[in-house]
Amino acid sequence: MSFKSLTRTTLHSLTTATKARFFFSTKPNYPRVPVSFSHNNKSQSQYRKQISLANILQRYGFPPSELHGFISKNHFLLNSNLHDLERSLSVLLSFEITQKSLVSLINDCPAVLDFEFLKKWQMGVSRFRDLGVSSLFVRNFLELSKRFHIDPDGAFETLKVLKGLGFSEGTVRRVLEGFPRVVLMNEGAILIRIDFLCGIGISREGIDRILYFFPEILGFGVEDRLKPLLDEFRDWGFTEDVITKEIVKEPRFLGMELGELSRCLELFKTLKCREAIKYKILSEGAFKAGFEVKRRVDCLCKLGLIRREAFKVLWMEPRVITYEIENIEEKIDFLVHRMKFNVGCLVEVPEFLGVNFHKQIVPRYNVIEYLRGKGGLASEVGLKDLIKSSRLRFYNLYVKPYPECEKIFGRFSGGQVKSKRPAGLWKLFKPPSYSQSEDDVNNMKSFMESLV
Repeated sequence: MSFKSLTRTTLHSLTTATKARFFFSTKPNYPRVPVSFSHNNKSQSQYRKQISLANILQRYGFPPSELHGFISKNHFLLNSNLHDLERSLSVLLSFEITQKSLVSLINDCPAVLDFEFLKKWQMGVSRFRDLGVSSLFVRNFLELSKRFHIDPDGAFETLKVLKGLGFSEGTVRRVLEGFPRVVLMNEGAILIRIDFLCGIGISREGIDRILYFFPEILGFGVEDRLKPLLDEFRDWGFTEDVITKEIVKEPRFLGMELGELSRCLELFKTLKCREAIKYKILSEGAFKAGFEVKRRVDCLCKLGLIRREAFKVLWMEPRVITYEIENIEEKIDFLVHRMKFNVGCLVEVPEFLGVNFHKQIVPRYNVIEYLRGKGGLASEVGLKDLIKSSRLRFYNLYVKPYPECEKIFGRFSGGQVKSKRPAGLWKLFKPPSYSQSEDDVNNMKSFMESLV
């Protein structure tokens, strides 16, 4: 019995001690949570952060359609303090940046939302504001300063250099807005570009004008870009006086790539057009004409053509060289978005850019669209048939059989088009008639009989 009671007592003591040791253990005793539940909890927390971040960005003008892509590319924002993030957006708005510029800045450089960085630049931006610079400059400058770790003192040193070179306030402002990377340049690098312009005979006023209208020249190398470009101008027979005069008049000449002017001028050698058109193209000289070709080529390339195709369009339809850039853009916008043709169709039908937009393109398109809607077209009308047909042929085919189309077309219809000349002009060219008396008739008879 004693053995049994001892055993029972011992067992009781051991059990009590074990419970006590478990109760007072210093090791954490976490309940066993299922892995799936923990993962779901973490996902819900991330989802809430995304919603909060999206609400903040949307409140400050961020487009809802871009929020998902922006947050997925910049996960680090989810780990940042949302309160500081909102304060950063508030500071950016205090810089008087437009909503569009603000969204563009955040998209291009999300690191600019660093509150400490913006707090340091608050005073610097206010000093730039005193110069009257635009919000575009503030936006570009904030991006540069964050990317290249520029402090306000370094930026204002560059500003002192530009003012010390004798440039006007307007030119300094334009340089800062048009070429903000100037703050990364030292005084020596800026002076090299200025000395080059002085060396080719451009006056101080001319340099001021060049920097005002084309500040990007400060980013071009002298030995590898500007000097070879001037050698190309000379190889085409242009004198120093002509070159400097044209550069001061149009500073963007210095922005041409090497060989670009040569290709534009070679176009004139094989150009086949009426003398009146060629005279109009070259009316301001071959130098300016070559630059106008370059501008039209750049415009066509920007809208979807490759350079070879753009030159082909200008060669086949030289009238485009004499048209304004806005006119070309309007026609191509109508071709692509309204007529639903590919921009590559211009290579096959370059005449589209040569005809009048409001008098020919729009009325013909409206007639074809009306007939297509009524089912009045036996076959599809392509761009070539739409543009290359003469006015009379188009009228006889698509307008004359349908009287209701005459009002849409507006040509060859009664009273729709004003005559270019007064209605009674023919009467002025009719010889006057005089009344003849019997005496006049007898006199004429007697005169004729004397001749016989």
